[in-house]
This record gives sequence, C-alpha cells and structure tokens, in this order.
Amino acid sequence: MKSLNISVIGVPSDFGQSRRGVDMGPSALRYAGAIERLENLGHHVTDLGDLHIHKKFQAQSHPTLKNVDGVVDVSMRLAEEVKQIVGKGHFPIVFGGDHSIAIGTLAGLGAHYENLGVIWYDAHADMNTEQTSPSGNIHGMPLATAMGYGANVLTKIRQQSPAVKPENVVLIGARSIDPGEKAFIKEHGIQVYTMHDIDRLGMTAVMQEAIIHLEGQHVDGVHLSLDLDAIDPMHTPGVGTPVPGGLSYRESHLAMEMLQDSNLITSLELVEVNPILDERNRTAEVAVTLLGSLMGEQLV
Repeated sequence: MKSLNISVIGVPSDFGQSRRGVDMGPSALRYAGAIERLENLGHHVTDLGDLHIHKKFQAQSHPTLKNVDGVVDVSMRLAEEVKQIVGKGHFPIVFGGDHSIAIGTLAGLGAHYENLGVIWYDAHADMNTEQTSPSGNIHGMPLATAMGYGANVLTKIRQQSPAVKPENVVLIGARSIDPGEKAFIKEHGIQVYTMHDIDRLGMTAVMQEAIIHLEGQHVDGVHLSLDLDAIDPMHTPGVGTPVPGGLSYRESHLAMEMLQDSNLITSLELVEVNPILDERNRTAEVAVTLLGSLMGEQLV
C-alpha cells in the first residue's frame, strides 16, 4: 500500500447513548498504539488531538431525542474538521466516542464526495429515526440521518443533499435490527449482510459482493464506519451494546484485508470502544490490529 497522509481526530463524546465510558474511547485507541501502528506502516500521521466536548449540553431539551443539543454541536464541529482534512488531501480517521459521531463524519465527507459509498460494519443497523427508535438514543440513528431521514434538527447538519444514498450503503455483521429499521431497509432496498448471510456464504463471498456492489454504483469514495460491537463480545467485551453471535476476530481481519486490497476505502472511523466495560484494553487492541490490516499490514 502506498504511503498516505493521514489525519486522526478523536471525538470523546458519549451524548448518543446512556452508558458512561465511551468518551474515553479515543484515549484507549491511542494507548493501544494506533498512531504508532500507522506510522510503522509508513504513513505520515498528523494527530489533531480530540474535539473539545462541551458537557453543558447534557441537559435534556427534546421530548424524545436524548442529548440532542450535544449531538448537534459535536456533529457540526466534527463535520467542519473532516471537511478540512479531506480538503487538504488527507485520509481522515476518526476515533469515537459513540456511533452518533458518524453524523458529523458523514456530513463532512458529503461536502467533497458526490456519490459516497458507506460500509457500515456493525451489529446494529443504526437506521432508526425519531419515530421508530425504542430508546431515543441517537447512536441508533446516524445512518438514517446521513441518508436524509429523521428529525430535521439532525438532518439539517448536512445543509445540502443527504451525505449518502441508500443504494450506496452496505451493512455487514447485523444481528440486532429494530422493527422500524427492518421496514426502512426493505423500503429502500439497502444491501444488508446479517450474521446468517455470513455464516451461509462465508466472509470472502460477502466482502466480494459488497465490493462489487459499491464498484457498480460508481462511488467516488467509500467510508468505513467500524463499530466494535460488530465483533463477537468474546473478542471485544468493552462495548456498550454487545450482541452475542458476532463476527470472529479472523473474519474481521479478512474483511479488512480485502478492503485494503480493493483500494476503495477513503476514510475510516472506529467507534464504541468503552474502556470501563473492557478487560485490560482488549477491545481497543482488537480495533488497532484491525486498523493495521485495513491500512496495509501484511504477514509476508
């Protein structure tokens, strides 16, 4: 893999959900050697530090969307950071934080890409809206928001057209999908590979299909949003919403290696690492090894 100019930004936000500790995710990823791993692969890395999180927004100001003011503030400022990173010709890597930060990441990317593809590597679909969410936690809404669906207070963060089209989304590893999300997926014909599909087809076939699908859409960039709860909690115990029966450590490395070989990925975020729930930083260490595979690490 050629050497890249990479800009890393941490987003220590936990506004999108209700369990404390995920705001320490960026620190855990750095402690696990993420920056050094990238540099050892020959990439030029600029660590921009962490986006400052204004805790004053933790008061509830919306009847159903929890901490919406904080999510909006973080999303708008992160969108501007990502927009500037891509504008400099750098590869953006975002360390979360909970998955609501993807609202800002995708809004920033949408300023540069007209036909962005998204691989959502996650146990959850994150396609709830204000009307369908069982909890009101916004970390279950970012993908719907990026496609232009849901509460206006969230969708307006991307001021022009939606950041991504439904036909350019591929969800991999799903095993916990809410009823409203199932209807949304069916209505919009979104490409979803559940754990049933992966068990039946195998990870190689799934990734080949995903890559061919995105190439067929003639995307001008592909964002990988990697939620650590996609992986079975026996490997990644430090996540806020663990779901048993997930992807294996080896399957995930294979997926990252295939994406590296495809040369499609143009941006990345790693989210939902919660050190409070973890065991000796295991989850962050898994995330960093997957980062290595995605960014060009090879055995021989």
